[in-house]
Order: sequence, then structure tokens, then C-alpha cells
Amino acid sequence: MAGRILGKTLVTVSLSVALATVAVKSSGFLCVRESRISFSSCGFHLNHSIMSGSNGGKENSHNKARTSPYPGSKVQRSQVPNEKVGWLVEWQDYNPVEYTAVSVLAGPRWADPQISESNFSPKFNEKDGHVERKSQNGRYEIENGRPRNPAGRTGLVGRGLLGRWGPNHAADPIITRWKRDRSGNKITHPTSGKNILQFVAIKRKDCGEWAIPGGMVDPGEKISATLKREFGEEALNSLQKSSAEKRKLEEQLHKLFSQEHLVIYKGYVDDPRNTDNAWMETEAVNYHDETGEIMDNLTLEAGDDAGKVKWVDINDKLKLYASHSQFIKLVAEKRDAHWSEDSGTDCRGL
Repeated sequence: MAGRILGKTLVTVSLSVALATVAVKSSGFLCVRESRISFSSCGFHLNHSIMSGSNGGKENSHNKARTSPYPGSKVQRSQVPNEKVGWLVEWQDYNPVEYTAVSVLAGPRWADPQISESNFSPKFNEKDGHVERKSQNGRYEIENGRPRNPAGRTGLVGRGLLGRWGPNHAADPIITRWKRDRSGNKITHPTSGKNILQFVAIKRKDCGEWAIPGGMVDPGEKISATLKREFGEEALNSLQKSSAEKRKLEEQLHKLFSQEHLVIYKGYVDDPRNTDNAWMETEAVNYHDETGEIMDNLTLEAGDDAGKVKWVDINDKLKLYASHSQFIKLVAEKRDAHWSEDSGTDCRGL
């Protein structure tokens, strides 16, 4: 659990321009059943032409990955202006700060050794035993033995709080239902005229912000298993249940997570824990309870890294951790649900 607890300092994540671009240009969402998930066929890869940093300093390049102080520390990153984020922009005076958290250097099972250790020979850009070192965004460069952040400079080298050199993979389950009145009728928004969608949100213990439940993918674990496990641990407090309660809970979760679902996004994410050598990637998947009957049989109860949990109405006023609001906006668009009273609202400012 130590890896998952630290790993969720969190998952996921501001995609800034990259995600906005995907939202505009993607022509469809992948709808599959859990038994036949095929993330590789999903249309949400961030390639090098989309990711801001790789093309040499586009405006609004990854912002969360350049913020100071670094999470859980007093470490200040070297400042990186927008025009110098991209690696293609020459910057001879670039002098990033070196930082890897003590908790990572202690060598827990979820973390890699230091690159300098003689017995450590990672296979970057491929499956390395049970550790997935491939990026959702294609091949990344290796410089002086270290992976290079495909989105550009962050002002900090090392791994910070992240366990793996290169991509650190996470998963975010977005559980939704329609808001209904006491008679069971869907509630529509008076201005947009669209039905109001709700999602399960948790209040994170580490920063106090509301977020999508989510966590790190364990070595060798399937994404579908991570999604179900994380939702159970954070939104249903499954870790504290008795054996009988866990069996009952598992039955309901199986119904929910074996339905058709939407892969909303997969790829690099702009996270405050990212460094020049280690970064977060995630897969955000929407599981929708159309009738509400499945979730009616599940009692929300905060657990693990969550301080609180509740159903939240989806709209453009949401203030969520990192770029979770952008994931939620994509869900609302796909479900043709209410998002904004202003039809012209876009991803900016979330």
C-alpha cells in the first residue's frame, strides 16, 4: 500500500493545451466491454505534434510540472519560461535542480534504484519484466542514461516523489449517474435544457482538493483491475470491510465495471510531481450507471487516501484537483449532459 499511497500524491493531473487539443480534434470515444478492453485502439494518444513541450515552446506548455515548491518539500524548481519548455529550444544555461525524495531513495518495492547503481539496468521504452516502461505517447529520448520528459523541461531533475524513471502509470475511474428527483425522473438544467450528470468525487487527504478516485497501476496489473481496485478502496472503503462485506461489494463492483464504458483519455499528464526524468501518465475511463440501480446498492464511504466522498453535479463551475475538470468535461460532452450555461465555454480556465 505504501506505493499506492505515495503514488496518489496524485494521479493525475493537468493536461492543459494538450488535452484541450484532444477534446477538440478527437472524433470519437472508445466504447468497449471490460473483457475486451483495447486501449491501444483508443484515439487519445498525445503524440509529439500535440504535446506542447516537444515542439519547442508553445504557449501554455505544461504548467503544473513547473510549479514550486515541489509537492511535499520546500524545493524550488529552476524557473522555465514558456518559450524554453521545449527541448528543441537551445538553452545552454539551463541548470535544473536535482531532487529525489528520501522516501523514494529508501528503496521501497514500488520504486526504481538510482540510475548510478551498478545492478540497475532498466529497459526503457519497453516492458521491463513486470514494470511497464513504455509511454502512451510513443518513444521518449534517453539522455545521459536518464529518460527525458517528452513534454519538455520542468526545472527539476531526478524523480521527486515518483518511483519510476520515465513514465509512472496511473488509472482514474470516473463513475457517473443521472441526477434524479424523488420520483426517479432525470433532472434537467433550466438554462441548457440538458440532463444533469453526477460523478463520484473524493476529497484528497494530502491537499484537501476534490478529485476523481484514482491511483497507480501495480507492476503486472491490468488497467481494468486498477480502476476497480482504486474505486473500491477510495470511494467504498473496501480495505476495511469484513470478508463477507468484501464478497458482497465485489459482486456489485463486477456489475458496474463489466458494463460498456468509455476511455476518455490516455497519455501524458501535466502533474506537479513531474520532473525532467520522471512523469505521470494516466488512463481515465468512464463507467456510467444509466438507471442508477447499481450504485443505489453501494454505500459511498471514504477510505484509503480519501477524506470524504460524495456525488457531485457536473458543470463548468467545478474546482477539482489538477486537470480532473477537463476529464469530467469530456464525459459530459460524450454523454450529452449539462456542462455550462454558456454554450461557448471551452476547456480554458479549468
